[in-house]
Amino acid sequence: MPATYALLLFAIVAEVVATTALARTDGFTRLWPSVVTVAGYAIAFWSLSFVLRVMPTGVVYAIWSGLGVVLVALVAWVWAKQALDLPAILGLGLIVAGVAVINLFSQTVGH
Repeated sequence: MPATYALLLFAIVAEVVATTALARTDGFTRLWPSVVTVAGYAIAFWSLSFVLRVMPTGVVYAIWSGLGVVLVALVAWVWAKQALDLPAILGLGLIVAGVAVINLFSQTVGH
């Protein structure tokens, strides 16, 4: 299972890189950000396909989307200087808490 989580984390990071690059593609008119976006999403979904062999789709998607949202928000905050107000920070914290509850307490994950 640790290898599965490592592959899921790799897929999430690839998706975060792709999403970050997507903001710089200017409607896919800029070559290198577009290449990074397409390659990042391809790597992310390819990696995710292996994770789905072992873990339930709903759980994988909850982890994938939850951590992806949090990481994209943090990258945008640090790199693009996009502001996060208190409600946004609290909401992101709730997402992290939800992912933790699924992984720590749900029997669906298959510990």
